Amino acid sequence: MNTTIIIGYCAGSAMLALMLIALVYAIVVPTPDRWSKNYFITFFSLLTVCVCSCFVSTFFYGKPGFAQVEKISCYIESLLISVLMPIPTFLLLHSCKEKLLDSKFLRAVITLWGVYVVVLGIGMFTDFFFIVTEENTFIRTKWFPLIVILLALIMLVNIVGLIRRRKKLSKRYFVAFLIYLLPMTVFIIIHAYVDIELTLFLGVGICALSMYSLIVSDHIQRVFHQQREIAEQEREIARQRAGVMVLQMRPHFIYNTMMSIYYLCKQDADKAQQVTLDFTTYLRKNFTAIAGEELVPFKDELEHTRAYLAVEQAQHEDMLYVEYDTPHVNFSVPPLTLQPLVENAVKHSLDPNGDPLRIYVRTQQTDTDSEIIVENNGIDYQPADDNEPHIALSNIQQRLKMMCKGELTITPREGGGTVVKVSIPQQSRT
Repeated sequence: MNTTIIIGYCAGSAMLALMLIALVYAIVVPTPDRWSKNYFITFFSLLTVCVCSCFVSTFFYGKPGFAQVEKISCYIESLLISVLMPIPTFLLLHSCKEKLLDSKFLRAVITLWGVYVVVLGIGMFTDFFFIVTEENTFIRTKWFPLIVILLALIMLVNIVGLIRRRKKLSKRYFVAFLIYLLPMTVFIIIHAYVDIELTLFLGVGICALSMYSLIVSDHIQRVFHQQREIAEQEREIARQRAGVMVLQMRPHFIYNTMMSIYYLCKQDADKAQQVTLDFTTYLRKNFTAIAGEELVPFKDELEHTRAYLAVEQAQHEDMLYVEYDTPHVNFSVPPLTLQPLVENAVKHSLDPNGDPLRIYVRTQQTDTDSEIIVENNGIDYQPADDNEPHIALSNIQQRLKMMCKGELTITPREGGGTVVKVSIPQQSRT
């Protein structure tokens, strides 16, 4: 076995390994769409078959008595490699969202490829372009470059088509096509005058893999961009829901507060002033929350909650008691986190004809979280069903998760009532 054959086997083995890796890559890695995935699987499968035919040609090369086998092998090899030239045209048109049947560009490429197949057939049955001697060696004639030039023309037409469609493609797609088409065109033109068949196969594989990698990376980048947009849209929806929740303040709460202030003006002017101040603070915090898109200090949320509960206590004397134990306040929360929790407790648990409602608001700091605990001795919490969803609680859960990776858990309270705990991860503290 001479040095040329050894080099051929080594190069062929390297190319076969590269093509198999590329084929697995095309099967496993996601692509922009199913069509593109099938395209690259077909492309790398054809290239793998081409490399295998190169192995067959190398195996029989130089062995007397196998001249016809060598000629057939060379014909199949050349035909397979030619199929890889017009294939990028289909991908280019698909990427530009053009109809294949109406494309003059595609018809020009297919016509050139058809001429090449005819010329290659002539070479198969004549000695006009190449000769395979009885000693089974391949010899080019002076007309051999005509065959290869047809492949170069296909690639040049593809380059022209790419340049004309550059505005329809993303920058990465455009660069990916150039990486495939330009080096391959150079390889083919050199191959017309210098026997670099193995290098040609290797060049096709590397260029195709580079092109595929760029297209996949472009797709992944667009997916990440879309995910960021979706996340931003979800945050905006959550903010709008918070705004709607503010605007949908219970009308009877406002009415009752104003009537309480009206009667207190005669009965207890100082208390009327305090209730008016608390109610004003509550309204101001509510409307500020509409425009709030970022986390707010827990101190502000606590002030909002104190103002709300102070107004409720003024209306429900001896029926509503509130205790605060909030030593830890140096962290941030989404707007309207604590206040809706206590409002929900008042709304569902305060019964003028029943026992007084007691609400406990506590905060604590653990090794990993800042925690807010709201307890009440009212009605036991019932999980939401499809008919009566807990919209306010679901809204808080959603905003906690999106804005600070927080969590909200609800459990029954020992002795009756409900315990709601909000956990804010340490990285969200201010």
